[in-house]
Amino acid sequence: MKRLILLTVFASLLLAACGTSSAAGPENVVEAYLNALNEKDSTRLSTLSCADWEPTALMELDSFQAVSTTLEGLSCAQTGTDGANALVKCQGKIVASYNGELQDFDLSTRTYTVENSTGEWLVCGAQ
Repeated sequence: MKRLILLTVFASLLLAACGTSSAAGPENVVEAYLNALNEKDSTRLSTLSCADWEPTALMELDSFQAVSTTLEGLSCAQTGTDGANALVKCQGKIVASYNGELQDFDLSTRTYTVENSTGEWLVCGAQ
């Protein structure tokens, strides 16, 4: 009986974890992408990027490696579509600090292209 309960709990947790990733909408993926950029997590950034966009994403990450960053007021929403792709705009900013000098990077100036060709939404570009 104890085994059955443990097995049921484990299966429920496994199903919940699987459901969470596929249920993430395009705006959630862009938020996760920007959080990975802020946290300087190259593995997560690559996972959230299309193969064609990955080199650009990693280049953006490289530009923040020597500075301390914070993400302020992040909020993303889907604003439209481009064919099968979702278009996502965000509010907020990345604040970079280098030798005590702060520089803001306004997130509202970009529109992210997010694609769902593999069953998972991935960031595939920005304009």
